[in-house]
Amino acid sequence: MTTRVLVVEDDPNIVDLIRSNLAVRGFDTLVSADGMRALALLDTEQPDIVLLDLMLPEADGFELCRMIRERSSVAIIVVSARGGERDKVTALNMGADDYMTKPFGIEELLARILATLRRTRPADSAPETVPSVITISDLEIDLAAQQVRRGGVAVHLTPTEFALLRELALNRGKLLSRAHLLRRVWGRGYETETEYVRVYIRRLRAKLEAAGAAPLILTQPRAGYRLAGE
Repeated sequence: MTTRVLVVEDDPNIVDLIRSNLAVRGFDTLVSADGMRALALLDTEQPDIVLLDLMLPEADGFELCRMIRERSSVAIIVVSARGGERDKVTALNMGADDYMTKPFGIEELLARILATLRRTRPADSAPETVPSVITISDLEIDLAAQQVRRGGVAVHLTPTEFALLRELALNRGKLLSRAHLLRRVWGRGYETETEYVRVYIRRLRAKLEAAGAAPLILTQPRAGYRLAGE
């Protein structure tokens, strides 16, 4: 099955670099320099992953990231010349799965694409020893179907949010360091990206914790996180 990559970028040199390197490795590349056309391609072409530049003419890259995420669970890697911590956190808050700063090496980009696809594509099957459904109070996590219900109502999680919840749920009650979560959820080489975990834990809490209820995900300052025990 060919992997389809949507490149949202207005610099023709970067587009050529990405397209030629992806083509050699068997990827199918679609290109848009325009935000609205990118959204149309998202609907008609159903790409597996989006490489999104933040600084597009006539489009706010953050807003475009949010609109893509609202429409789809597609993997999103932001590729931007803006290297500031605030920009990275904003992009992750808008639903990006990963953030790369220009200039970048093509090997690093390919490694990030493959790591993100591994995380965001449904797994073929869970190992035999893993329960297919984990229940925590009124929360039901179906590992096989990659679905979550709270109080019987479906909760929409992105693949990265689900992967993080899965790791916490399989180690319920156990303290997991940020480095462990980054390695298990994002992949090797991400161990220093601590804001990824912070942002995604916050996203999970917003979706899964009811106001006034006991917290589901507990933070141990400077140590890590754990899912509330029995």
